[in-house]
Amino acid sequence: MGHVDAGKSTMGGNILYLTGMVDKRTLEKYEREAKDAGRESWYLSWALDTNTEERAKGKTVETGRAYFETDKRRYTILDAPGHKNFVPSMIQGASQADIGVLVISARKGEFETGYERGGQTREHTMLAKTSGINKMVVAINKMDDPTVNWDKARYDEIVGKLTPFMKQTGFNPKTDIHFMPLSGFSGANIKDRDTKVCPWYDGPSLLEFLDDYKTTDRKLNAPLMIPISEKYKDMGTIVVGKIEAGHLKKGQQVVIMPNKHNTEVTAIYDETENEIEQAMCGDNIRMRLKGIEEDEIMPGFVLCSKKNPVKTTTQFEAQLAILDHKNIICAGYTAVLHIHAAAEEVQISALLHLIDKKTGKKTRKPPQFVKQGQKAIARIETSGPICIETFEKLPQLGRFTLRDEGKTVAIGKVTKVLDPSE
Repeated sequence: MGHVDAGKSTMGGNILYLTGMVDKRTLEKYEREAKDAGRESWYLSWALDTNTEERAKGKTVETGRAYFETDKRRYTILDAPGHKNFVPSMIQGASQADIGVLVISARKGEFETGYERGGQTREHTMLAKTSGINKMVVAINKMDDPTVNWDKARYDEIVGKLTPFMKQTGFNPKTDIHFMPLSGFSGANIKDRDTKVCPWYDGPSLLEFLDDYKTTDRKLNAPLMIPISEKYKDMGTIVVGKIEAGHLKKGQQVVIMPNKHNTEVTAIYDETENEIEQAMCGDNIRMRLKGIEEDEIMPGFVLCSKKNPVKTTTQFEAQLAILDHKNIICAGYTAVLHIHAAAEEVQISALLHLIDKKTGKKTRKPPQFVKQGQKAIARIETSGPICIETFEKLPQLGRFTLRDEGKTVAIGKVTKVLDPSE
């Protein structure tokens, strides 16, 4: 993720090439086509930006997916769009990831544009944190640009500006962030370390760092939960999602919430379209379902075990932190809630307590309003039933963002799921 034109798709394309997932022949074809279109330097990004609109404008619109492997691991790349009009798609991508790679352009003027107010570097960092990405690689890209030329002073300047900001967002600079200089276009420091062009950096290359990264604990034996991120028809109904808890076998009987639709998983496919017998927590998979039509499913529905289905409700209590809102927010305020893969219109029906930032204590009296920088407990009503869990029980289904007028207004975590009939 990162600001528009930081070089996310190009870097992704080069990773696919360096790990042998895209062969030289295909890349040469892209290079020819890109040259004919007068877009020479874009050819690597075409490995990820596959639709014509994305290629014509050189901008990613949907979160692109790709798959690669190293000697140690299998990976799914989620290439998020940088443009602020496509932030909801970026949130959906971030909610499926284990580790974030924030791409920063070192080119003169480009880092500044992305980092200043209104640039996407700040918003993406914050959204990644709320979507559950706790570890971040900051890839300082375009180090080979003529305005930079692998200059250590420029690299240090960017690291110096980003570190306090990321600390403020909630990342611990010592344990949660790793900065590295690289070039997505030339491939320097992506797979192999390049000491010729960059003698002053002695850390690992990007893929070396990812291979040694310890993944989070997987909830293998918890009840099955798979938020559905996309669905389509292909000789039956196919859904795509990441297993957030539990494990899944071919032929398993499951239920889709909130519609309580019983269905059977007749096939499971991995990232390379191979059919597999079972999948574990943490896997990104496609599933073929029996006994349900594609139009009966929406992104944000959750596929779960029949014994322990996910909670569904139209009312819940949550802790909100107001990030960016000019006016005060009172009961009756409406916004769009983004939680795992779902987006739903909501209304704050009541403000219950203010939270003191220093002590963490709640006020007894409900506040009349909240404003930017404050934290509160609020009751939220949704326009339709949604699938959620409390943050304590399953963080992936218990954290959310509220957006309004193209901005992220607040971030929150679900503290209590209320019974819709209450």
